[in-house]
Amino acid sequence: MPDPAPAVTEQRVSREFTFPGDPESLAGSRQAVMDFIAPHCSSDIEEVDILIAVQEALANAILHGCQKDCSKTIHCSVVIDPTAFTITVRDCGPGFDVEAATRAAEADMNTTTHGRGIALMRSLMDEVTYRNGGSEVEMRKLRGV
Repeated sequence: MPDPAPAVTEQRVSREFTFPGDPESLAGSRQAVMDFIAPHCSSDIEEVDILIAVQEALANAILHGCQKDCSKTIHCSVVIDPTAFTITVRDCGPGFDVEAATRAAEADMNTTTHGRGIALMRSLMDEVTYRNGGSEVEMRKLRGV
């Protein structure tokens, strides 16, 4: 009989990040977030799913929220607890019509610049929630799922 899965004994850890809103910072911003998250991942698949979702969220914040303006700021928070990874990305932009972008993505219409990223993040994460008119996205990935 195989051994049962080990119990997660890790406590809650969190970290706040602030990044400039320009495309040149994207790779370094994504890497900083993943350097914090990766040691807590239970598999390469879990890590890659989170990496791609974080990439999309940061890219959207840079391109659409900050309009590629390095004087604007992106805020990212990561909370890791025994059950889930929670990543929140917030930019200073006006947001977007979340419902219209979601409908277009679900219909595979790609008529909006936001639809493909939304569909990708939703396919990789267990929960994706937009707030503040779309200028903030919270993504949750259940651990070990």
